[in-house]
Parts: sequence; structure tokens; C-alpha cells
Amino acid sequence: MRLRRRCADEQIVAEVMQETYLAVWRAAGAFAGSAAGGTAVGWVWTIAARRLVDAFRRRAHHAQPPPAAAPRPVAPAAEEEALAATVGSDVGDALRRLAPELRQVLQALVLDGLSVRETAVLLGLPEGTVKTRARRARIAMREALS
Repeated sequence: MRLRRRCADEQIVAEVMQETYLAVWRAAGAFAGSAAGGTAVGWVWTIAARRLVDAFRRRAHHAQPPPAAAPRPVAPAAEEEALAATVGSDVGDALRRLAPELRQVLQALVLDGLSVRETAVLLGLPEGTVKTRARRARIAMREALS
């Protein structure tokens, strides 16, 4: 579900899921688990997000760019509900009040742990735009929480 919100092309999502499952299967013994402070879900999502970025890069070399992810009205995802329950109500409220384009960048950079370059590819934005939106989002969060 999380990948579908990042990419509207079902074929790319299916390919990324298959690549992710294969990568997880091959590297399951290397997962450090709680010793490194990470969770299995976070580890799998990191693999999936990076595979999605790789898929976008592969498609970018073709004549036509990948279809843009069109924002679809969806019910709150389970991860957002879990985040709201985990994160203090003030932080959760501040996140919800952010403009969608700022929240997307902040989620990709902070919550998903992607680099600026990966976020730019994932969201189809120039790197400078990602940096600017990240800065604006952090300023807005700081003001909302002060």
C-alpha cells in the first residue's frame, strides 16, 4: 500500500515488490535487528523504497518518463495512524497541518530515511526543490511546536 501511494504505475509497484521480497529473502541472515536499533518493518521499507528509486532511474533512461504519481484521495494509512499514536499529539498535529508537498518531502527524508537525491527521484522533483521544501517543512514544524 505504501508503494502504491508513491507510484501510480501498478507494473512498477509489482516489480518493486518482487525485487524487495527477493532481496529480503537473500539478505535475511544479515538483518541486525534490534541490536542496530532498527525494526524489520523499517528494514524492509528501506529496501522497497530504494528499489522503487532504482526502478524510476531505470525507467528514466527510456524514451518516456514513468507516469507521475497522481495524488489519490485515500483513507489514512495504517502507518500514519501508528505514527500519530506514537508521536506526541503536538508533533502529530504539526505534521498534519503541513502542506502535502512539504509533508511528502519530510516523510521521505526523515521517516523513510531516503537521501535528497533518492527523494528527488521518488517524488519527481529537482534536488534543489527537495532541499527547499525540507527546509520550509522543518521551519514550519519548529514554529508549530514552539
